[in-house]
Amino acid sequence: MLGGMEDNTLNIDYLEAAKERIPNIPLLINVVARRVRQLNRGQRPLVKPDDLKMSHLDIALKEVGEGKLTAEMNFKVQPAQSQDDLVSL
Repeated sequence: MLGGMEDNTLNIDYLEAAKERIPNIPLLINVVARRVRQLNRGQRPLVKPDDLKMSHLDIALKEVGEGKLTAEMNFKVQPAQSQDDLVSL
């Protein structure tokens, strides 16, 4: 520990495993961030932590890497707007 700060590094192995499950990095970031917030609010982990001091970030990455968390992307096609629906000013 330097200057009283905790070691906040993440486990690279968990990150690589999570990237294999969700290769879309922005989506992975959103999934992990949402899960970290849930863990911070007291939700129980879906995997067994390696130790009592395991960070919520590592737990979330481990959950993704083990397939406990997944993500879906839904693309909704917006119908074309007709000229009658447009308001002219």
